Amino acid sequence: MDSLSQVALGAAVGVAVMGHRTMVWKAASWGAVAGTLPDLDVLIDHGDPILNMVLHRAETHAPFWLTLFALPFGAAVALLSGQPRLWRRWVMAMWAVLVTHPLLDGMTVYGTQLGLPFTDHPYGVGSIFIIDPLYTLLLLVGTVWALCSRGDMRGGGRGLAANAAGLMLSTTYLVWSAWAQQHVTGVARAALVAQGIVADRLLVTSAPLNTLLWRVVAVQGDTYHEGFRSLLDSGPAMAFDRFERRTALWPAVQALDGAQRIAAFSHGFWALDARGGRLHITDLRMGQEPAYVFRFALAQRQGDAWVPLPVSEQVGMRPEVGRTWAWLWRRALGQPVPPPR
Repeated sequence: MDSLSQVALGAAVGVAVMGHRTMVWKAASWGAVAGTLPDLDVLIDHGDPILNMVLHRAETHAPFWLTLFALPFGAAVALLSGQPRLWRRWVMAMWAVLVTHPLLDGMTVYGTQLGLPFTDHPYGVGSIFIIDPLYTLLLLVGTVWALCSRGDMRGGGRGLAANAAGLMLSTTYLVWSAWAQQHVTGVARAALVAQGIVADRLLVTSAPLNTLLWRVVAVQGDTYHEGFRSLLDSGPAMAFDRFERRTALWPAVQALDGAQRIAAFSHGFWALDARGGRLHITDLRMGQEPAYVFRFALAQRQGDAWVPLPVSEQVGMRPEVGRTWAWLWRRALGQPVPPPR
């Protein structure tokens, strides 16, 4: 999730675990700090854009390593907060904040390596977009209420109750998103069968900023089909657009580490293209036609051969904000408008 959501979640969890044992602002502040720490891995440059992508949300997002880190970190926080006798409670609070960070990230489609050091499989439910204002707002309202509550200097009971309510409602929203995803998956499968599309892989993920509109990608051999489904749509029909994956280009890059990493990290949702004398690979999970964030140049044409680039180059693009924003909300409300291409 985005940094603001992680800060809000960390603050809310910190306040919930510490309760009346410390001042609310201390629990919220340290919770916000701990909620930010796992994402500091973005500052590490691995020397290649593809490596930077697939190695993000790795060790710093693994509950095993975070659990080990929580003990010294929580004890240090207790000392810095002037409450060394409460070090066990501070360790518990910091552990809860650190671990809920990757668990929330795992609800997005990106890929979080929760099982390290035992497995580097990138887990991604995809039921919530990386930025979801409603989820973040539910957390912020509860925590801000707790910070502003009157009563004793450690926060009134109503404030702590409001913070707990924000956590409960935001978690319920995540559960709702998972239910909505499964509902759309059923509709999409039926629609694909009705159109004679036999999908090798099916991806259903929330569209930007909401859980009303869902993007569906069905991979079928050398092609993939993209469609959108709103929870406010009437009837079972879905429209799909067909695109080429150009898997015939795969032999030219299959030996490259970057190509292998993207193919594995995307769980098979990738496509190749050759434009401007360069061969590109695209992660089809993040973006929509024709704009994808994670698109990389892997090789350059020289005569009749493809020559690997020394390092990959990220050449992704973002959709035109104005057109996409206007379409997004009309489509989310159930209007049958075609996506901008």
